[in-house]
Amino acid sequence: MKSMLLHTCCAPCATYCFDYWNHEGMAITSFWYNPNIHPFSEHKQRMEALESFCATSEVLLMVADDYDIVSYFRQVSGHERDRCRYCFLLRLTMTARVARLRGHTAFSTTLLISPYQNQALIREVGRDIAAREGIEFLDPDLISGYGKSVQMSKELGLYRQKYCGCLYSEWERFGKVKL
Repeated sequence: MKSMLLHTCCAPCATYCFDYWNHEGMAITSFWYNPNIHPFSEHKQRMEALESFCATSEVLLMVADDYDIVSYFRQVSGHERDRCRYCFLLRLTMTARVARLRGHTAFSTTLLISPYQNQALIREVGRDIAAREGIEFLDPDLISGYGKSVQMSKELGLYRQKYCGCLYSEWERFGKVKL
């Protein structure tokens, strides 16, 4: 059976993605590495929601050892308009490396379900990382499952965030600015 390390951005996005990959016969391990999420209290709240959901879903969850906020800001500083590229690069590189070291056959991300994320950019970054790290990147079009993930997360009472996670997206969402 193929096994995958699934970078997981939040519990709501994980709902449909877990079902999708299970239906595909993939043994998945959820991987939490999101140093982009600010403030720390938001990071913690999203992680706790995922821990709870993984426990009820019987999906193994692996949590990166530290918050790694310094690496995130070093990546995006001075690149605010292209911050998503650097953010995806940081998070998916870590996912690919951990997947390879742990013996998984592939890696992917729940970001592929969000209509609010740049899907072409996620695929470009993921494929580049896969080639460089020597592990397969799985990148199906999951956007059609987004509505189902919203429904599932509401039914389960999962914490739903109101912005991507980074300080810049929070500022854009609530400050009504566009970088």
